[in-house]
Amino acid sequence: MREFSVPAMVEVPDSANLTDAPFTRAAEEPGTIVLRRPGAGAWSAVTAAEFAAEVTGVAKGMMAAGVEPGDRVALLSRTRYEWTVIDYAIWAAGAVAVPIYETSSGEQIEWIAGDSGAKAVFAETAAHVAAVEEVRGALPDLVHVWGIDAGGLDEVVRLGRDVPDDAAAERRAARGAADVATLIYTSGTTGRPKGCEISHGNLVRTARNAIQGAISEVTVEGSSTLLFLPLAHVFARLIEVACVEGGIVLGHSDVPNLLPDLATFRPTFLLAVPRVFEKVYNGAEQKAAAEGKSKIFKAASDTAIAYSRTLESGRPGLGLKIRHRVFDVLVYRKLRAAVGGRVRYAVSGGAALGERLGHFFRGVGITILEGYGLTETTAPVSVNRPTAIRIGTVGRPIPGVDVQIAEDGEVLVRGINVLRGYWNNDAATKESLEDGWFHTGDLGSLDPDGFLRITGRKKEILVTAAGKNVAPAPLEDRLRAHPLVSQCLVVGDGRKFISALVTLDQEALGPWKDRHGKPATMTVEDLRRDPDLTAEIDAAVAAANRSVSNAEAIKKYTVLGVDFTEEAGHMTPSLKVRRNVVMKDFADEIDALYAG
Repeated sequence: MREFSVPAMVEVPDSANLTDAPFTRAAEEPGTIVLRRPGAGAWSAVTAAEFAAEVTGVAKGMMAAGVEPGDRVALLSRTRYEWTVIDYAIWAAGAVAVPIYETSSGEQIEWIAGDSGAKAVFAETAAHVAAVEEVRGALPDLVHVWGIDAGGLDEVVRLGRDVPDDAAAERRAARGAADVATLIYTSGTTGRPKGCEISHGNLVRTARNAIQGAISEVTVEGSSTLLFLPLAHVFARLIEVACVEGGIVLGHSDVPNLLPDLATFRPTFLLAVPRVFEKVYNGAEQKAAAEGKSKIFKAASDTAIAYSRTLESGRPGLGLKIRHRVFDVLVYRKLRAAVGGRVRYAVSGGAALGERLGHFFRGVGITILEGYGLTETTAPVSVNRPTAIRIGTVGRPIPGVDVQIAEDGEVLVRGINVLRGYWNNDAATKESLEDGWFHTGDLGSLDPDGFLRITGRKKEILVTAAGKNVAPAPLEDRLRAHPLVSQCLVVGDGRKFISALVTLDQEALGPWKDRHGKPATMTVEDLRRDPDLTAEIDAAVAAANRSVSNAEAIKKYTVLGVDFTEEAGHMTPSLKVRRNVVMKDFADEIDALYAG
């Protein structure tokens, strides 16, 4: 059993809550720019005083509408400026914020709003409002539904015009570090989502220790970030809070508008899940191929990776330095320009990044700081930092967090970030929390100097008929790194050998067909049996197999005619594969792999 602890760098009093930072800044530095919101072709600056005033107006309206301290208020929306205003207004009103993914089905909305006992819901679009209204009959606690696009915020502000300022200030100050700030429901890869009770203290302490102790080199004066991941997810939520706590200028975007927004907002750092970085790399590779520059891009990629690797073992030699400078002009600058030109760091979480991508981006000039965490740990458990980075690991614990590896290899976490418990679910709380240690369900190891490595999921370990334990995650991560592969699922529990289900990336298929002289009319169904494409997937599987023993290697695979999607129930909103759903829906395809 190995353990590594990092003491907290920032102490937070028990009286602290999430509204302290924005209102203190508004009083002391009213003109400081804290956010930028998208406008007509430009970004409008929002000062500390303006943000506090907006938050107060919405908080007063909720108070007038009967929202009491501890009441739950749900928020169903994509990532946008208004989300942050509403989040802080809910906390200023003493209430508990309950985020719901914008893509949630009626059944999911009903479960989260019903289980949390939400008194009010802020819903973004007319369709979102309609989805809530459809299930309203099953939500006896729900009193108000406010449509954001329909002017709901203005309506709420009008409701609170007569609420005295001192009453709002008193309500805002009444919550402390131990009080629940938000119920974040897990994505639910198995079973019903569980509501994680995240306190004011969890968010404030984790954010302040992360800013000042874990990524202090990233969050320097003048830092800014453009948030495009779903704010319903704990990762984006913690960054939202960290920006407000640390005075980092925050902007909001979404994937459809991301590239033009990056060009105009020009952030200094980003956060994303590994799939985003894979898409950036694959897109650049495909663009180079379409322009007849495949050899140049491959040489540039190999040089970036080699350059990054030498940073860990020493200094680049003169020849490598010269090649790196040449490719900086030809390739790397264009990649940096695509994300606004000022990004030096990116924080990656949610899944394993892969060493090759980590080295590539560092060689390009954008250092990806891979981290690890869960909803139950208020996002970060550990993270690499610019001065202490080991690519292939998820870094050391953040200050205030202890990590222990149990006898069976499970990662246990204790500290400032661990949830209070699961809402309305004592059984799950007792199962996951023991003597202050949260049982993550992930398998891992600790290097002697505290760098954490995640090797798989405890419940997803496959045991072949021969008794061999196989962790599917490393194989899946390597296969997904191939440009043509969108998703994959390694199977073989109780079977004679390991197999895989593979899906194709629709965006990558068009350029691939052009390069290989395939008719543009060829469908995924046609391509999944194409010998040229099969040869590429064969090579990808062979490359993944080189990372494991023969007993753990993928012996057979099948390319599916459809991708795994959130709409079909195969993916969570945070882009994790729902293994049980995929196994059920593609049972025939799996059986066919083992037939005969």
